[in-house]
Amino acid sequence: MSSGAHARDLVDPFDRVVRDLRISVTDRCNFRCTYCMPSEGMQWMPRSEILTFEEIERIARICVERYGFDGIRLTGGEPTIRAHVTTLVAKLAALGVDLALTTNGATLRNSAFDLREAGLSRINISLDTLDREKFAQMTRRDELDNVLAGIQAAKSAGFDPVKINAVVERGVNDDEVVDLARFGRDEGLEMRFIEFMPLDASDEWQRAKVVGQAEIVDMIAAEWAVEQLPARGAAPANMWRYADGAGKVGVIPTVTNPFCGDCDRVRLTADGQFRTCLFATDEFDLRDAMRSGETDDQLAARIEAAVGTKWAGHQINQVNFIRPQRSMSQIGG
Repeated sequence: MSSGAHARDLVDPFDRVVRDLRISVTDRCNFRCTYCMPSEGMQWMPRSEILTFEEIERIARICVERYGFDGIRLTGGEPTIRAHVTTLVAKLAALGVDLALTTNGATLRNSAFDLREAGLSRINISLDTLDREKFAQMTRRDELDNVLAGIQAAKSAGFDPVKINAVVERGVNDDEVVDLARFGRDEGLEMRFIEFMPLDASDEWQRAKVVGQAEIVDMIAAEWAVEQLPARGAAPANMWRYADGAGKVGVIPTVTNPFCGDCDRVRLTADGQFRTCLFATDEFDLRDAMRSGETDDQLAARIEAAVGTKWAGHQINQVNFIRPQRSMSQIGG
């Protein structure tokens, strides 16, 4: 790790050591997934409000060198549509961290090799359905073939494992859990099912639409013998191994069994707002601080102060849960 001997732990009020930075590089996306954004009328941020690569690298470097961060994940919107994103990947890879990227895969067939060459360590690709018609309904785009081609390109580029994320929504694609698991087994991919979260822009989330971890695992276990792997720690997914050796499958139970107690992550939005939780109601402005000439010491103090407000958990299951003001595409997945 390039953090050196000077790094010290960044600890939140609940004694969790923060080591993982999620960076949204753009609020723009080439999909309009129903659980993420409205079909029309998204107001994109002016480009002048979006952090430059140099500004992103600066915040990342402070987190890595001062606080020993060892993981960075690039998200969006859709990160691959940010022009020259491989340049940013190269800058962040030089920090010596585990560098990952989450993508919808639609343009990945054109960029997988370049991303790998630039130093990207790991990749997650979103795929909620294998049915073309349903894919078009869920994403409002007819891009299934391109996503499948992107998955193959990621494998060919040497990413291993290639992780596939599927948001499961009752009455929409919950009948495809076994099909998606089979796809993962057949293709040597690590399938991860994600419980439907209240981050859709159209406010249609209902608890009844959540297909919980237990139900998802039961569906898979009815088809193949699985055994649960040891506790996930700070990783969001609980993992199971197929007894016949055909890889692993995971579930991210954000609603029914959240990992808040072990959460080690913070977030930087595309417009430079620092957030301590995906569902946080407060943001801390690092962009204007940088652009007004603050030093690294001053920025580090802002980051420490923000982490000092990190809460115990997101309270989705509590009556006092407050939805974030921004949709998933604006916060960064």
